[in-house]
Amino acid sequence: MSAAPEPAAVTRFKEAHSAAGGAGRVVILPDSVHTAVLAAEALGCEVGAIANSLLFDAGEQPVLILTSGSHRVDTTATADRIGVPALKRASPDFVRHHTGNVIGGVSPLGHPAPVPTYLDVALRRYDEIWAAAGHPAAVFSTTYDELLAMTGATEVEVD
Repeated sequence: MSAAPEPAAVTRFKEAHSAAGGAGRVVILPDSVHTAVLAAEALGCEVGAIANSLLFDAGEQPVLILTSGSHRVDTTATADRIGVPALKRASPDFVRHHTGNVIGGVSPLGHPAPVPTYLDVALRRYDEIWAAAGHPAAVFSTTYDELLAMTGATEVEVD
């Protein structure tokens, strides 16, 4: 019996991760983990160490916020901090168009075109961070400094 083939989105993520100099490991979880709580349970880490990749629509322009799984983004305050009029929940089609991924599997890397990215400073407190690797069941390990460097993100408080 052979293993299921790796999803194409994970293969694309691995190529982008390698090109960005990523040193962490990619883990394919047995079941899709649609929340930070489920991902933390599956990985044996704190929920705050899960970096949720949230794509917002800022006037039809994408904005990616990598936020700690332990809190929600205050969209009004964060929009003010990053200098956009508003951050709206993006539609599934908008997310796929700008990231190449489905909601729940949005990677911080390897998008079809550059996306302005912001990194939640709350993630700084964790030695190891886990983020989506292009598919809802795939994650990768990283550090705050590595994630900041690989994504070219701007640091921001989001709550």
